[in-house]
Parts: sequence; structure tokens; C-alpha cells
Amino acid sequence: MNYQFLVETFFVALSGVPIALLVTIVAMLVALPLGFLLALTRVNKIPVIHHIAKIYVSFVRGTPIIIQIFIIYSSIPLLLKMIFEKYNIAYDIYKINPIWYAFIVFAFSTTAILIEVFRSALSTIEKGQLEAAHAVGLSTIQAYRRIIIPQALVVAMPNICTATVNLIKATSLGYAMSLPEITLKAKVAANVGYNYVEAYIDIFIVYLILCSTVEYIFKRYEKHLSKFKVAKA
Repeated sequence: MNYQFLVETFFVALSGVPIALLVTIVAMLVALPLGFLLALTRVNKIPVIHHIAKIYVSFVRGTPIIIQIFIIYSSIPLLLKMIFEKYNIAYDIYKINPIWYAFIVFAFSTTAILIEVFRSALSTIEKGQLEAAHAVGLSTIQAYRRIIIPQALVVAMPNICTATVNLIKATSLGYAMSLPEITLKAKVAANVGYNYVEAYIDIFIVYLILCSTVEYIFKRYEKHLSKFKVAKA
């Protein structure tokens, strides 16, 4: 075991944390509202969109995320090339930063997961609450904002936490898109002297610290939201 390399590479792996967090934050910012809106279409069984959302969730659930990465990372440049050639746009698509593909892939995957998280949470809210809100003069949007969403968030928060932690761990697959995140940086450092064991230990420690910290933050926020659970009782 090369302990000096172990210590040095820990900081190399640590330097990939901002990229992993950036991808996670952007993917969640896209996935949270989209997932909620599509969950509403499933709960209220809106024609056509309800079925499209169902197929979308099944597709994401039924395929490994690494395959989704390969498909999107390979197909988008080809699609863009065709469009650029058609409209005579002079731009080298291979100069696009891989982080943009990472945003698309992980937002695409996380949205499907959150659809089911929100659908499950919304199903626990009694429909009579929406009718009661209408009876006291609240609009549907006001009823959701003041009554339905706070209660649904309490129920959904543990699963949103799990989805976020899983997303952070999934960013380790960004190496397949040459994304300079935690895993790629550590592996590149290991290539010089074949110190892969030390590099993998560093990756393990960095992800453990990162995911534990995020989990702790969610626990604190979940505790803050628990007042809505008390109000319901």
C-alpha cells in the first residue's frame, strides 16, 4: 500500500467534488418541478400525458443508467450534427463540454424517479382537502401551495433524500463522458503507477463523506418540515 499516494490522491479526488455537486444540483433543479408536474398528470390521470409519463418511468426503471449515458452521449452529437449541417451552422459539436450531456442524462433519469416519489406522496393526501380548500375560496394553485404541497413534501422528503444521494453516487459514471468528476480524477492519477487500490479507497472515502453530509442536511430539513405533520394530526 502506497500511503503517500493514498493521501495525495485523496485531495485529487476531492477536487472533483464541485463537478459532482454541480451536476447533482442542476439535475435536481430540472427534475424536481418536472417530476412534480408529471406526477400530477399521473395522479389526476390526464389523458395521453399520463400514459407518456408511465412509459417514460418504465423506460428509465428498466434500463441501467450507464446505457442511458451511452445512448444520449452518442445520439445527441449525431442529432446536432444533422441539424447544424441542414441549417449551415459552422460549429464543432465535439467541442461541447461533456458537463452539458451530464446535465441532460442525470436530469432525464432523476425526473423519472421523482415522478414516482411525488405520485406516491400525493396519493397519501386526502382528496377532501382540495375540495375543502375550494369551499373556503382558495384557487387550485393556492390550495396546492398552502395545503397539498407542504404535506406531500413531508411524506416525499425521505425518498427525495435517497434520490439525491443515489444521484451523487451515479455521477461517478460521468467518467464515461470524460467528465472530470471524482472517479475520473482519481483513476487518472492512479494510471501513472497502477495504484488503483489506493485510488478506489480515496473515491470510497470522498463519496462516503459527501453522501453522509447531504443525508445529514436532508435530515435537518425533514425535521423542520415535521411541523406540517403535527398540524395534520
